[in-house]
Amino acid sequence: MAKAARAAQAWRVYRQVSQPGSPGLVTRLRTVPRLIGAVTRGRYPGMTKGRLAMLGLGVVYILSPIDVVPDFLALIGVADDFGVFLWLTASLLGESGRYLDWERRNIQASVFPHEHRP
Repeated sequence: MAKAARAAQAWRVYRQVSQPGSPGLVTRLRTVPRLIGAVTRGRYPGMTKGRLAMLGLGVVYILSPIDVVPDFLALIGVADDFGVFLWLTASLLGESGRYLDWERRNIQASVFPHEHRP
């Protein structure tokens, strides 16, 4: 069930990335280093350092030669890596899009401080 939820989340993020006017995949990927910097400095309130650490652990898990479920167990071993990859990709792309929105609002607020927005 969790794998289906991760796949559904990845599909939602894909649809979000492919919508007209939405930041594209490359833009979102280029945003990730700024997002990480803003979270670690405490400037971006949309993500906690704990969530950022979980994403980091996901990267380590994918790159690590040690698996919870060994890859030699045919499909099961690869499926856990793929599940983590789907979760990591969906989380990073979704959060980078939210960060871009937040960043744009803050830039507009600093350029036009007296303008009222809903």
